Amino acid sequence: MIDKKAIKEHIRGILMALGDDPDREGLIETPERVAKMYEEIFEGMNYSNDELIDKFKKEFKNDLELVGTSEELVIVKDIDIFSYCEHHLALMYNMKVTVAYIPNKTVIGLSKIARICDMVGKRLQLQERIGKDIAYILKNILKTDNIAVIIQGNHSCMTARGIKKVNSNTLTTLFNGKFKQNYDLQAMLLK
Repeated sequence: MIDKKAIKEHIRGILMALGDDPDREGLIETPERVAKMYEEIFEGMNYSNDELIDKFKKEFKNDLELVGTSEELVIVKDIDIFSYCEHHLALMYNMKVTVAYIPNKTVIGLSKIARICDMVGKRLQLQERIGKDIAYILKNILKTDNIAVIIQGNHSCMTARGIKKVNSNTLTTLFNGKFKQNYDLQAMLLK
């Protein structure tokens, strides 16, 4: 669990280390506000991937007449998420996730896909790991390897500091199962 008391103490120390007075009017409540914010934005750190599987395992088996040989795709595009880079604690923002899968006799509620993406993002992360974590969770819920995850986003460790390339964005792709060898499927998802 996230230790809000420790966060407050450390934020107070950071304010002092920056040369400011944590007891001045504008900063008095800052440690409490930051602790509450961290509890919200890092909620995903309270769960392992396997616990997220249990949390979101609500699949629909009887709603489809699939026999396991279907090539129909389920695609959810432009799922907005954010995360924080584990290297600089810098915001990864304007992130859009596309998830695609080929059902294997079961589907998952569309909102569950968005919730999984959200929760995985709410950790100290790497963009590449976000895709792997999403795919792992969906694979175990849907019982299929045929999953693709594409993520595009901006990283403030590139845009606001260091190299300061404000127009840069990062695209990561993860293609498993039939997506791995089928370049037509890949091209369709990357359009």
